[in-house]
Amino acid sequence: MLRRVLDHIYNAALGAACLAMIAIAVLVFVQIIGRIIDRALILSGVDPLGLAIPSLSDFGGFLFVAAATLALPATLRAAGHVRVTLALALFGPRAGRVLTLAVLVIALGLAGFAAWHSGVQMWDSLSFNTVSFGMVKVPLWIPQAVMTTGFALLALAVLDELMIALQGQSPAFRLAETKRSEGGH
Repeated sequence: MLRRVLDHIYNAALGAACLAMIAIAVLVFVQIIGRIIDRALILSGVDPLGLAIPSLSDFGGFLFVAAATLALPATLRAAGHVRVTLALALFGPRAGRVLTLAVLVIALGLAGFAAWHSGVQMWDSLSFNTVSFGMVKVPLWIPQAVMTTGFALLALAVLDELMIALQGQSPAFRLAETKRSEGGH
């Protein structure tokens, strides 16, 4: 039951990351179409409409950070992060298990640190009513909350993998690596 709940959470975050990337593509596409229409109007002797998305770079940046951080948990479980698996093979299964546990503990500390400090930054932005510098003033706590959520979910996913490894089972990222090395998809 808990496994399904966690997998749904990771998949929902990955879905949100995908939607953020789609939103970036749509915004850029609309901006490009607006520029093409304005250029065509200028060439035909008509005043341009000024079709532009204000603060596009801000929105693109916020959406990119959302996509990058929300995809972290699913990427971990799919073995999409850079890892040095050759070292594990050199040390053998027992040392490889210890090394995996050590790396997961360190990763949990780093993910927790990132989530905590991102949360502190978000709280400061909320407390001081900090907004973006662009034409459209966006309260910075909103994109920072998404970033904090991504880091917190990464910490949860690392803890999840650590608990699986401590039970003597293979974490999802190890299973994904094994499947990939055996030619599976």
